[in-house]
Amino acid sequence: MEKDIDPQETAEWLESLEAVRRAAGPERAEYLLKRLATSSRYINTVPTSEEPGYPGDLELEERIAAYDRWNAAAMITRGSRLGLGGHLATYASAAWLYEVGFNHFFHGGRDQVYFQGHASPGVYARAFLEGRLTEGQLDLFRREPEGGLPSYPHPRSMRGFWQFPTVSMGLGPLNAIYQARFNRYLHNRGIKDTSLSHVWAFLGDGEMDEPESTAAITLAAREGLDNLTFVINCNLQRLDGPVRGNTRIVQELEGVFRGAGWHVVKALWGAEWDGLLGSDELVSRLGETPDGQFQTFAASTGAYIRQHLFHGLDVPYSDEDLRRIVGGSRAGHEPRKVHAAYRRALDHRGAPTVILVQTVKGWTLGAGVEARNANHQMKKLTQDEFRALRDRLGLPVPDKALDGDLPPYLQ
Repeated sequence: MEKDIDPQETAEWLESLEAVRRAAGPERAEYLLKRLATSSRYINTVPTSEEPGYPGDLELEERIAAYDRWNAAAMITRGSRLGLGGHLATYASAAWLYEVGFNHFFHGGRDQVYFQGHASPGVYARAFLEGRLTEGQLDLFRREPEGGLPSYPHPRSMRGFWQFPTVSMGLGPLNAIYQARFNRYLHNRGIKDTSLSHVWAFLGDGEMDEPESTAAITLAAREGLDNLTFVINCNLQRLDGPVRGNTRIVQELEGVFRGAGWHVVKALWGAEWDGLLGSDELVSRLGETPDGQFQTFAASTGAYIRQHLFHGLDVPYSDEDLRRIVGGSRAGHEPRKVHAAYRRALDHRGAPTVILVQTVKGWTLGAGVEARNANHQMKKLTQDEFRALRDRLGLPVPDKALDGDLPPYLQ
């Protein structure tokens, strides 16, 4: 705003701030100003009304994503017969973050992508669908000496496939910043034209607790690295439980990155929330609900959600609607929302961008996996769970194909 629309209110706020400064000192006043500047409403940065047109064939892309989800789960389950297993839930939560990137944003030969290590099964599944990997290679997941696939991105084991070695140790975000800085260095000195290159780092919200994850974020902002985007998958769960039980990781990360000078884009709620978020009271409640309590809501009945989250509010939805919306409608599971966030990030100039995307860990894998604290340690699905996954994704898998011990791959 260039014009003060309420000078009296402004004067009252200034008087209050001056009183804080006199009573508690300038440090306290500065702290309050920083808190105010680094937090915002707990809603999507890009509202539905401002989403750009989707450039792809959504029906086809949803079909591809469904096949990738199935094959990733099948690969891990088939490996579990030897006690190897793998990570089911991470890719299940982040599938659309990668699919939208592969389909519309990642450019081979010029971009660099730091994949979240625990999501590697989904990348292998997509490569299998493209004909770049075979069933034999998938069945040797975690059996590298036999010619199989490494658990995590490993460019020495798979030259020409992975660009960088990454897992959830904070080295991915740190290296991504220096890669973006190096790209800018090459271009500024006329060594190589990297003006169109972009660096993407896909991270977990739990990974952001590693000291290396945020060690260089002020450097990225100071040098204006708008050729860099962090995508943080906020499924609110780490390896063995909630990332934050009594606070809110999204708002914490928003404050950290905005305070360091980054452009922040939040993609939190799916389209089904649009009819609810017009209530300022509900938005305020969501912003004050600890992650641990929200996880409880996500796994509760509609009646419980109505009583404890929507109490006192007139919401024109049935209990079943509320259970479905609160339990699973997340921006990270909707390609339009993901595309809008990515587009907003790339259109921003002058600073790096962090996209905070909310998802459900284990999404589509069934009630026994979704949002369960132990799902990071779950290494297989039962055949009944595969039947449920097939029905949910609408895949052409006959019942007889699931009569044996191992699920088939789809291609």
